[in-house]
Amino acid sequence: MAERWLVREAADDDVAAVCAFGDRVVRAHYAPLIGDRAATAQVEQWWTPQQIGGAVAAGLVTVAEHDGEIVGVAQRGRHGDDHVLYKLYLDAQHRGAGLGPRLVDAVVRHLPAGTRRLCVEHFAGNARAGAFYERERSSSSASSRARRASGPSTWCGGCCRSTADATTPDAGTAPPGRS
Repeated sequence: MAERWLVREAADDDVAAVCAFGDRVVRAHYAPLIGDRAATAQVEQWWTPQQIGGAVAAGLVTVAEHDGEIVGVAQRGRHGDDHVLYKLYLDAQHRGAGLGPRLVDAVVRHLPAGTRRLCVEHFAGNARAGAFYERERSSSSASSRARRASGPSTWCGGCCRSTADATTPDAGTAPPGRS
């Protein structure tokens, strides 16, 4: 059976498609949670060619494709000494089918050797994201067990950050997307 998705590190020629994905998916996802203006501000600040291009060039963005179209994006970065999953977004028709954990697995595989934990950041009002990260932290699935065995020793755990607003991270950190 053919793979449903191709999960891979984003390349320079993906930047425009990743930005278009953000414009389409993020705005629609967040408008009901934080309002149209704030959702538009998220896209305009964190899904620009400059922001996405810099993160892609640094090897921080993972994409999922289906039939040649980007249907999922994950972006990691740093906040001080912590490795942080800032973005994890899926096209609505690909949610609930196992793609989110596949993207998280790909992010974990790209963490530097010896990384002890991966933090996550999401809006406090995004209950769906909070529930996903909690399930992933405590899941007994083979994928989650393997991630815990080979990846960071703390997944989500005590370093999980939940943001209620759209504040800017410290200078020098990767741009958040607030999944």
